[in-house]
Amino acid sequence: MKHLFLLLVTLSFTAQANAGNNAYTKNLRAYVDSKQFYAPGIGNYIEFQLQFVGYSLNYIKSESGLSAEVVVEMEVSQGSRIIASDAYRLSSPLITDSIIDDFYDIKRFVLKPGGYTFKIKLRDLNSENESLESSQTIVIEELGDAISISDIQIAETASKTTNESSVFYKSGYEMIPHLSTFYPKELSAIPVYFELYNTSQLEDSVFAIKQTLIHADTEQEFENLTVFSKHDAVAVVPFLRVIDISEVPTGKYILQFTVLNKNMRELCFQSYEFERSNSIEISTYTGDIVLDPSFQNSMSNDSVGFYLESLIPISKGVEVKNIIDIANRRSVEDARKYLQLYWSKTAPKTTYDTWIKYKQQVDFVEKLYATTIQPGYETDRGRVYLQYGAPSDVIRKEYSATEYPYEIWNYNKIGAFSNKRFVFYNPSMVNNSYRLLHSDMVGELKNLNWPAEVSKSGTINNPNSGGDFGGSSGRDY
Repeated sequence: MKHLFLLLVTLSFTAQANAGNNAYTKNLRAYVDSKQFYAPGIGNYIEFQLQFVGYSLNYIKSESGLSAEVVVEMEVSQGSRIIASDAYRLSSPLITDSIIDDFYDIKRFVLKPGGYTFKIKLRDLNSENESLESSQTIVIEELGDAISISDIQIAETASKTTNESSVFYKSGYEMIPHLSTFYPKELSAIPVYFELYNTSQLEDSVFAIKQTLIHADTEQEFENLTVFSKHDAVAVVPFLRVIDISEVPTGKYILQFTVLNKNMRELCFQSYEFERSNSIEISTYTGDIVLDPSFQNSMSNDSVGFYLESLIPISKGVEVKNIIDIANRRSVEDARKYLQLYWSKTAPKTTYDTWIKYKQQVDFVEKLYATTIQPGYETDRGRVYLQYGAPSDVIRKEYSATEYPYEIWNYNKIGAFSNKRFVFYNPSMVNNSYRLLHSDMVGELKNLNWPAEVSKSGTINNPNSGGDFGGSSGRDY
């Protein structure tokens, strides 16, 4: 199957003249992507996925909080003839604290196969800046007459739901779209969704899907991610899989899914291209390492094992296995060499200074977060602190008749991500044993029911909360 055209544009506008009228006016930024699907009885359709950069909008204050509004206008045409269009106002989620998140929307149009011109116009209703406009040519391909695959959709989050009225609903899941094709080291997984059509036309009742990951430059196949799966042949087969890319090194890749019949003949395929930036892999071989006296004098023999294992929160995949392997050897010399090797590879020009800064962070979390059974770096708060750095601000609630002690850590920036939060709580209420309960950071534990967990009553609608989730915790979040 021919790879479908991918529309991915950044709509940004710097209105110097208009901005001069209001020094606080922000310039709207948004991202648009398109995906093509097919629905039996309805036909081919395309969905336009929109992501609005939260901090680029202007917000109006009300009694309930802050909100922004955007006017969205879309038009699909052939020549001078308008085939489909829509115009609507979209409100941002209500903001009750200082954290401003991006927000999303999806608009779908049923279109016959052929070429079209797609135009989009966006305007911030709370700004005097001009509207943002863009147009692209799109091609709708026929997916309903033969065995075929929809576009591959990548999800920011995917959770089970029965709410079919949600614009993000697909096959029993609510999927918030992920529009970027760049995956920094903070992202360790790709939630992939697509649909297969008309496999019921096969002579056999089953077929296979082959997953491959290929380096775009060398064409080398990443064998660890070659996966075959068996499926029943029906009119529509939804496919959702979370792919672990923690071991995928830096580079450009093609993720491909191929449909095979029982004779392993390729019937059709679809692919997704992305760029990966990952941390450096450190080998366990330390035979050539010459110990640096200044580096080695920074820790005693008794503490070498402690600092070796303190690298685990900032290591991934094979690096963690290497650290555990070195630790199990009980060799102080091997541990010292690996520590020096790790930091020389991580920060070749500032090895000693970078190590000392991290050592200070390890000592800090040991002092604040260690328990009687766990060193600080092994606790959830210690691990998050070492992995992502110090939070921008912390909300602490230590004593309450209705809630367990909890903390909410807010991060203005984590690598390529903005406005991320971590919720920790201590249900035992002893021993400083705070556990991670929920986070909206990709790859972390997600629990949308966390306010009920914080509540000692175990219910979301606490009668003393005035309608907030789990008492005061809902207001804090």
